[in-house]
Amino acid sequence: MKHTVSKEQWAGYGFVSPAAIILLLLVTYPLIYGAYISFFNTNLVNIWDFVGIHQYIDIFSNWEFVGKIFLTLKYTFFTVVGHFILGIILALVLNMDLRGRTFFRAILILPWLLPEVVVGLLWKWLFNPMYGLFNYILMDLHLISDPVSWLGDTYFAFIAVTIVCIWKGYPMVMLLVLAGLQSISQDTYEAAKIDGCNRMQSFRYVTVPGLMPVLLVTLILDTVWWFKHFTMIWILTEGGPGDATNVVSIDIFKQAFQYFDFGKAAAMAVIVFFVCFLIGYVYRRVFSSANE
Repeated sequence: MKHTVSKEQWAGYGFVSPAAIILLLLVTYPLIYGAYISFFNTNLVNIWDFVGIHQYIDIFSNWEFVGKIFLTLKYTFFTVVGHFILGIILALVLNMDLRGRTFFRAILILPWLLPEVVVGLLWKWLFNPMYGLFNYILMDLHLISDPVSWLGDTYFAFIAVTIVCIWKGYPMVMLLVLAGLQSISQDTYEAAKIDGCNRMQSFRYVTVPGLMPVLLVTLILDTVWWFKHFTMIWILTEGGPGDATNVVSIDIFKQAFQYFDFGKAAAMAVIVFFVCFLIGYVYRRVFSSANE
């Protein structure tokens, strides 16, 4: 039976086409081109030596890249946990009927509004061992006797970078959780109260289930975003000292623009893409099952 496309269907295709073309040009094409580069030893100008999957074999033939993946997972874990603890607590407080909560909502969202470059430079000044504010306060309180190089020490640098990223990213979690809290009907709380639930039980059986869809989306977005984060880490430490903060995004940048090994950098980026995809898939499987 011959199928004909109606005028309404053609109109639908016409409305969808501009967005589809833009997505193909801005999202799909760079992904495919990046994967294509990973099969070459190239300088992106006049050298295009096809090497097949050699870049991937080279990456996984030593534990250096795997170690950076684990370092990135560790950094992402602590950053996301910090976001959720701080974001959920502040969202619960801001959801209360308190005086001046509009003012505090505006103040608490400021870290998210500031450009990452500004945040990185601001905290780099605060951590400065010579004239930084933290050393001045801690020495004034006699908590330390000598200035500490927070970003130059292999132990403190990772902690310092994680603190900065928590400070920068918690407002997104706070806003999404706050929006989720305000979408839960008060009638549900009233029904729970009539059934004899106290505040903790209402939080356990009404608030948490009502927030689960928001928390799942927020968790996926936050994890993927900070797993591939680059800007502030580069400004603060450039991946140092040593490899203390040399997460995978920093390593990809160095491979491409310091060592000019674009093929290997593209192969590493492809692996990061699949790691992020795997993280999102695992989250959906685990939390969707728990929600059922």
